[in-house]
Parts: sequence; structure tokens; C-alpha cells
Amino acid sequence: MSGSLNDDSFHQDLQSQANHASDYLSHQLQPPPPPRRPRGFAATAAAMGPTTTTAATTGGKAKREREKEKERTKLRERHRRAITSRILAGLRQYGNFPLPARADMNDVLAALAREAGWVVEADGTTYRQSTPPSQSQGAAFPVRSGESPISSGSFKGCSIKAALDCQPSVLRIDESLSPASLDSVVITERDAKNEKYTALSPLNAAHCLEDQLIQDIRCRENESQFRGTPYVPVYVMLATGFINNFCQLIDPDGVRQELSHLQSLNVDGVIVDCWWGIVEAWNPQKYVWSGYRDLFNIIREFKLKVQVVMAFHASGGTESGDAFIKLPQWVLEIGKENPDIFFTDREGRRNKDCLSWGIDKERVLRGRTGIEVYFDFMRSFHTEFNDLFAEGLVSAIEVGLGASGELKYPSFSERMGWRYPGIGEFQCYDKYLQQSLRKAAGLRGHSFWARGPDNAGQYNSRPHETGFFCERGDYDSYYGRFFLQWYAQTLIYHVDNVLSLASLVFEETKFIVKIPAVYWWYKTSSHAAELTSGFYNPSNQDGYSPVFDVLKKHSVIVKLVCCGMPVAGQDVDDALADPESLSWQILNSAWDRGLTVAGENSLSCYDRDGYVRIIDMAKPRSDPDRRHFSFFAYRQPSALIQGAVCFPELDYFIKCMHGEIEGDIVPS
Repeated sequence: MSGSLNDDSFHQDLQSQANHASDYLSHQLQPPPPPRRPRGFAATAAAMGPTTTTAATTGGKAKREREKEKERTKLRERHRRAITSRILAGLRQYGNFPLPARADMNDVLAALAREAGWVVEADGTTYRQSTPPSQSQGAAFPVRSGESPISSGSFKGCSIKAALDCQPSVLRIDESLSPASLDSVVITERDAKNEKYTALSPLNAAHCLEDQLIQDIRCRENESQFRGTPYVPVYVMLATGFINNFCQLIDPDGVRQELSHLQSLNVDGVIVDCWWGIVEAWNPQKYVWSGYRDLFNIIREFKLKVQVVMAFHASGGTESGDAFIKLPQWVLEIGKENPDIFFTDREGRRNKDCLSWGIDKERVLRGRTGIEVYFDFMRSFHTEFNDLFAEGLVSAIEVGLGASGELKYPSFSERMGWRYPGIGEFQCYDKYLQQSLRKAAGLRGHSFWARGPDNAGQYNSRPHETGFFCERGDYDSYYGRFFLQWYAQTLIYHVDNVLSLASLVFEETKFIVKIPAVYWWYKTSSHAAELTSGFYNPSNQDGYSPVFDVLKKHSVIVKLVCCGMPVAGQDVDDALADPESLSWQILNSAWDRGLTVAGENSLSCYDRDGYVRIIDMAKPRSDPDRRHFSFFAYRQPSALIQGAVCFPELDYFIKCMHGEIEGDIVPS
């Protein structure tokens, strides 16, 4: 019997184990449950998929906009509190109004309304004393509503409606503003689409009204910082279109109009570009100066100083919108037979913005070398306008030394398809520079180095996309260092050669050399954009010192292109740019060598913030040696004559540069 029980127990155990195994297998063979659908933010993120990077970028921009709007709100509130405080002080002192210790604008309005015979209840309900609240148009109306009964009342002989209609035409801080007119100013600044208030502006430019209120507050806060600072002369560049391609002055009245306006702004002088492509346009050594003679005679009438630019480059008008000016026609004809006189990229495309430095000492220009052509042009100018030098009208000569008149290779040509923030391309593939490279490689003992890098990317590449400019890339190899040093040294040789001949022509006259601001990719190790432009300035190298040593030899004035803000559409973070750090590196390197430094604004610097940044750079307040710019060149947009630029902004900028800013900078 005991054996039977044991058998039954044994069978029961087997059955139990079989049931467990069956349950386990059935559970494993069941299809997995459907995934749970994400909701809310998770669903949005899942739907975005691979666009999260773009969303993050957009989110970053949105965050910056929110921060900017917060700052605006704080400034508006500070402005309102300051005005309220003055109103309260006046009412308590002269009007004997019983205002609370911490009164706000509502308390002021209520007190004024009661003084005018209105009834103002604690919840804001306002009505005439003869009109019961139940019959009023609205029990609790917004204070700013144009339909408010208050707008038909009279406060001390001046109605709020009248104040709205008679408010100042330019947004500015004015102690005489009534509460109503102050409120309308805030509304106008906030609602730029309101045609009624926009039409009141004499500036005829919507972007001038934007943020004017905030900028005026900052102006008053910065006023004490600039008053009494060193005097920095301001020169304004004249528009290119006054002289046509036949060297004729085409709009004398327009010149007088512009000079009259500039004189009213107390500018110290003007800057005139003398274009090689216009003066020596048709035949070698046949110089036509007639249009410039007429222009200088008009400038003489206004008793303004003149800085003259020896412009040996082309101007395509892509940046400023000015007239298209080519190199001399006879030079272009030579270029058809010998295209190697122009800078050339790796793909063999020729850049006709300026002549290659490889022909500085090659007699390929009808028996003359490149620097001889420049020398003859400068000598012709000095001979033609010797009377201007004798009168002291010409204060300095700027010598164009590369693309855009700046000391750089034409590595960022928009005609070649370059767009910010591309790294650009090396411009050393014409046969003359290639001969120089082969010679340098042979002297180094490595003839196989006589080539340009084959992994440096294209015009619009990013550093990390190339094997040459990426982190620990070939730019820092033995070959890379050799090539970059040769490339930069070629630029230095060009500077030395041209300035040596210029000093023979102009003798006692001051020279100016313009240094570009290639600030994008400055936060990377390679500084790729600077390398392609000719400045060997990676993070472990000072590429500006050798250049400034040569400029010191010729006692030139270094003119730095100052960047107030990036151009519209440029993202500083995406390009790892640092315009401020680059500018200070250049300034300190020049000042340490005793060089005189000047500045010029980029085309993007036409707002108050940009101006203040430039002024801080021109007159660094923390500098114990009180160094500052010797002058500032204001590069105006082509639409200045038509009134598209904020003249009050330029007036403010000039007064700050002169160290004599007035309290009320915006004319009424």
C-alpha cells in the first residue's frame, strides 16, 4: 500500500512539472505585446526622428530670443519705474497728492482722475460722478484702452487723447512725457506694425525704430563711460558710384549733398578709393585722373581731410552693392593669354579680383613686374595731386595689398561659390607660386613637398570634414607646417615689396594697411579659415607677429576690420567663431610692437550694440596704458544718401568716438 502511495505521489509530481513546462512554453511562444505609444513630449520627440539635431539648433535660437526678450522686458520695466518715480516726486512736491509710499502708475492715474472729478473705485472701476457704475460703458476697463472714459477727460488742461496724438515723433527718454504719452511710447516700441506711430518717424526706416527705447536707456547708462574719453577721429568712406568707369564725376550735386550731411555730423574727413581699374583702364601707363580731380576739388570746399586708398583689386559689389569695377582691361587681355597672372585654386579656377603675388618680380605685364605696376600707379597719383599733399589735405595713404584691399589671399570669393562659414581654399596653384613652392621644398631637402595639400576640402567645407584641418590633422605634420609657413611667408614678402616702393613715392605720408577679421573657426585648433587666407595662426602659433614685424619696419598704421555682430544668417556658435578674441589678439600683437592701430566697421555693424562694442574696442577702459585707435573708418552702406541708415545712431557713434557725447542724442 505504501508503494502505491509512493507511485501516486510520483505521478502527481510528474504531472505538476508537465503543467509548469506547458505554461512556460505557452508564455514564451506568445507574441510580444505591442509597444506602448508615447504621448506628449515623448511622442513629439519620436516623430521628429533624425531631425533632433535641427530641432536642438532651433531650440537654441529660440532660447536666445527668449533671453533677449527677457532683457528687453527688464529694461522696459526699469524705464517705467524711473518715469514713475519722477512723476511721483513731482506730484508729491508740487501737487500735494496723497499717494501711497509704494505708488505705481495705477495710483498716479487714479489720483489724477480723482483730481479731475472722476470716481475711481478700488477695483479700477472709473466713472463720472454723475454717472452710476451700472450705466457706465464698462465696469472694469483696461487702463490703456482707447475707448476708456478717461480718454475724454481733462487732466490739468491736457487730455490723455491729446497726449497720444501729440507724442514725440522719435522714441526716446524725455522727462516731459506724461503717463499717457509714455504708455503710447511703450506700445509703439512693442507693436512695430502700427502704421500710425511708424509713420511719425523722420528716419523712414522700420529697423531704426526697433529697440530704440531700449537703446536710448543703454545710451544714458553708457553716457558717463564715453564722456571725456580720448578723441578718436572718424573718417567716412564715400560711395564708389560717384566715379564711373571712364573716370568722370557723374553726380557733383550728390557729392555735395553727402559731404554737407557728413559735415553736419562733425566727421573729421572722408575716404576715397582710387581704383587702378578706372585710372589705368585701357592702356598701360596711360593714367586718367579727371574725375578724381573734380571730386577732390569739391572735398576741398568743405575743408575735410582725405584718406586715399590705392585700390589694386576689383570690386564686384557683392557685399556693398556698389558699382562693379574690374581690373584694367589691358591686364585682363594679358590674362587671356597667360591666366597664371591670377590667383588659382586647386581645381584650376582663376580669381580675377587681384593679381597673383607670384608675379611680383616677374616681367609679364608688358615688360613690367607686378610691384612695378603698383609703383608707377602710386607715383602718377602723387605727381597729379602734389598740391593736395602740399596743402595737407591728404592725411594718409592706404595701400591695397590683396583681395578687397585687405592683406589676405582671395580665399573666400563668393564668385567661386564660397559661403560663410566655409574654410575657403588655398590660392597657390598658378605656375609662378608653384615655382616658388618647388624652390622652397628643394631648399628644405624634401622636393616631394612641392605640392599643395590634397585633403584640405573645398570652399564650403568644415574643418572636421577634412583630413588637413581636423583635430590632429595634417596641418600640424612636418609637411603641413612647411607648407603653411611658405604660404604665409609669401604674403609677408608681398607686403614688404610693395611698401618698400610706396615709401619711395610718398616719403613723409603715413601708410595704412588693412587687416581682415577672419574670425570663424577661431575656436578650433587649426584656425582653418585664417590658414587659407594666409595667416599661420593655429592655436599653438602666433601668426600675426611676423606680419606686424614687417609693418613695424615701414611704420604703417594697422587698420583692423572690427566686427560688431555677425551678418544676418551667420551663426557664431555653429562656426565656432570668436570675433572678440581674434580682434584682441591682433590689437595686442600690434600694440606690443608699438604700432599705431585704427579700426573699420564691417558691413553688419549698424546697430547700437555693434557701435558700443566697437567703441569699447577703440577705447579699452581697462587698459592701464590708455591706448586707443588713432582713427576710425566708417564704412557706410550704399543706401546712406537715401536715408536708409539711422542717422541718430551714426551721430551717437561719432560723439562717443570724439568723447563729447551729449545728454540728448536723438534729435526731436
